[in-house]
Amino acid sequence: MADMAEHIPVQARPAAAVVLAREAEGDIAVFMVRRHIRSEFVPDAFVFPGGSVKEQDAATEQMPDLCAPAGAGPTALGSGFRVAALRECFEEAGVLLARRGDSLLTIAPDEVARFASYRDGLNQQTLTLAELAGREGLTLATDALLHWAHWITPTAFPKRFDTHFFFTAMPAGQEAAHDQLETTDSVWIRPTEALAGYERGEFPIVFATIHQLRALSDLHSIAAVHERFAGEPMRTIQPRVIQRDGQDVIVIDDEQ
Repeated sequence: MADMAEHIPVQARPAAAVVLAREAEGDIAVFMVRRHIRSEFVPDAFVFPGGSVKEQDAATEQMPDLCAPAGAGPTALGSGFRVAALRECFEEAGVLLARRGDSLLTIAPDEVARFASYRDGLNQQTLTLAELAGREGLTLATDALLHWAHWITPTAFPKRFDTHFFFTAMPAGQEAAHDQLETTDSVWIRPTEALAGYERGEFPIVFATIHQLRALSDLHSIAAVHERFAGEPMRTIQPRVIQRDGQDVIVIDDEQ
C-alpha cells in the first residue's frame, strides 16, 4: 500500500499568474520578480507575479458590481482565477488593475502611502481585495486580463499547480516593484534578453517560463500579443518527466 501511495500524483493546486507588459523602443518588456531563495517553490528564480487561488477570490468574483464582466470557460467569473491574478499582481508587483468609473486606476503621489498600506494589508491577510475596492470605490478590471496560457505541473513533482496565465498592459500612473517578502528583486526585461541571460547562466528561470518567453519573443507590441492569443484556441500544457541518458528531463507532448 505504501508503494502505491507514493505513485499517486499530488493534486494540482489552482493558481494564476500575470504577465505585465509595456512597450519600449519598438518591443515589449515584461515585469518579472525573483522568488526568495528560501521559497518552497522555484526558489531564486525569476517568475511572473502569481500564486494560488483562494476561496475568497472566487467569492469576490460573485459579488455584485465588483468585477467587470469577463472571460468564459475555465477562467469565467466565479472560478477565482481572474481575481487571484489581480490580487497577486498587487501583492507581488504593487500594480492594482482596477477602474474608477471608466478609467483605469492611477495612483497620485499623495495616494502612494495609502495604497502601500493596502498592499501590506493584503500580504498580511488583514484586508481583502473586495474591502479595498469598496473603500476606494473601484471596479476590479477582470476584463483587462487576456487569458493566454494554461500549464499544469508534471505529475512527478511533489508540489503541483494548475496555473492559468494572463497578459495585460501595465497601467499608466502606477509603478511596479517587488514586495521584498516573497520576492527579492524585480526587472522589466525583453523576452529575448531574459532568454539570452538564461543561456548565459545569469538569469534563472524555469521550464514553463522559458517556453512562455519564447512564445512572446517574436511579438513586439501589446496589440500583436492580443492579435495572436485572443483568437487562438487555448492549449493546456502538462509537461512530463522522462529519463534521458540516465537523467530526469522535462518535456512537453511535441518533444522527445
